[in-house]
Amino acid sequence: MIKLAINGARGRMGQRLVALARDDARFDLVAEIARDQRADTALLARGAIDVIVDFSSNSGTKGAMELAQKTGAALLIGTTALHDDTRVELDDLATRCAIMEAPNTSLGIAVLNALLEIAGKILSEKNWAMTLIDVHHDQKRDAPSGTARRLLDTLHKAGRTDLTPEDVLCIRAGDVIGEHTIEFFGRGERLQVRHAATDRDVFVHGALDAAAWLHGQSPGRYRIEDALGLPISG
Repeated sequence: MIKLAINGARGRMGQRLVALARDDARFDLVAEIARDQRADTALLARGAIDVIVDFSSNSGTKGAMELAQKTGAALLIGTTALHDDTRVELDDLATRCAIMEAPNTSLGIAVLNALLEIAGKILSEKNWAMTLIDVHHDQKRDAPSGTARRLLDTLHKAGRTDLTPEDVLCIRAGDVIGEHTIEFFGRGERLQVRHAATDRDVFVHGALDAAAWLHGQSPGRYRIEDALGLPISG
């Protein structure tokens, strides 16, 4: 069994990760760590944890990184709005541990991202206009969301370098879990690609599947698309 630690275990995602991991035969849930709580010293031994899943905050992620460094565990980061210096530290940690930064762990978003790479390349060459709309609940702090930034990064690599985070239309209202719409406008035709999450557990299942895949991988940086075998270069 994979020895799993959940960092940010008292948050919305953390609570569901704990609940579903307990019923998942692939995992032995060895630690439930609150967002800014330090891990028990018994967990700091090399090999005490196989994979850490982190849905917390920038400071919480730094704690998870420290734990990964001490234990040699793989680290899946679902936390968004990480600081630039944290990402630099992640690059360094990736020389010693398997790291996956996944702002969205749903299968649908991963497939949408792969589709965007194709559509973005073809339609940017044809000078089609486009919009990206990012909708979340009114408690969502970052705008654009980590998912929207990931999609935007894919579009940049596909040739849409004219788009910036400021061009993303962000809506924060109600209890929307997450909706992302990308629309391309050509002469006489439009193409719309949209993903809507209606159940937060899609992210939990995706995160647990990705954690199982990440276990045993060599040190380095990985993406959710790697775990799913999706062909994407961005």
